[in-house]
Amino acid sequence: MTTATPTPSSGTPSGTRTGPPDDAPTDGRRVRGDRSRRAVLDLAVQDASVRGLEALTLGSLAARLPVNKSGIAGLFGGKEGLQLAAVEHARGMFVDAVVVPARAAAPGLARLWALVVRWSEYSRRRVFEGGCFFRTVEVEFDTQDGAVRDAVVAAHRDWTSYLRRHAELAVGAGELAADTDVDQLAFEITAMLNAANDGSLLLGDDAVYTRALAAVRGALESRGAEPAALGGASR
Repeated sequence: MTTATPTPSSGTPSGTRTGPPDDAPTDGRRVRGDRSRRAVLDLAVQDASVRGLEALTLGSLAARLPVNKSGIAGLFGGKEGLQLAAVEHARGMFVDAVVVPARAAAPGLARLWALVVRWSEYSRRRVFEGGCFFRTVEVEFDTQDGAVRDAVVAAHRDWTSYLRRHAELAVGAGELAADTDVDQLAFEITAMLNAANDGSLLLGDDAVYTRALAAVRGALESRGAEPAALGGASR
């Protein structure tokens, strides 16, 4: 998922406006199109989190929205365009639920732990009806080729690289042992969180989140993290 926060801009990188003045009439068609696009994507990502991106159809979405099938086709150019837009929309929702609130913690170990806690809450709260959207689509597209798979892979790599980056910062600050394998640590964190998501869906057991947090805590403490830095005493 994208982890960078877009820099507010008023038109160009320098912030100089090149478009119409602020008091220019609003293009009502553009506003309605943006509203329709958002409504379609809000529904599409929820459906895909349960049934996968391949199950999305323009007709099934149109049947539940005030947008007809041809209107949806016009917005996205077809099924693959809809799938790609859904992945990007889900990335934005993930960033809002996990990455943005975690930025309240300092870079390094505190940020890494905050990301873990926020991810657990994101899955537990069912931001997406089917649990983690990306867990669903990763399994769906892991043996496929094409642009949608590439988008899913990019989202996965973005997330793991963000975890790895804050693990590296923690090592550099002496918060984790100097010999910490940050790739291995990111892999373990991802595996534990995914296991919690899957277990909660399959078993209907919220206790899996507590187990996952305990497992990640143990992985961090075994690499030199101070328990107090993880919000409490060692368990």
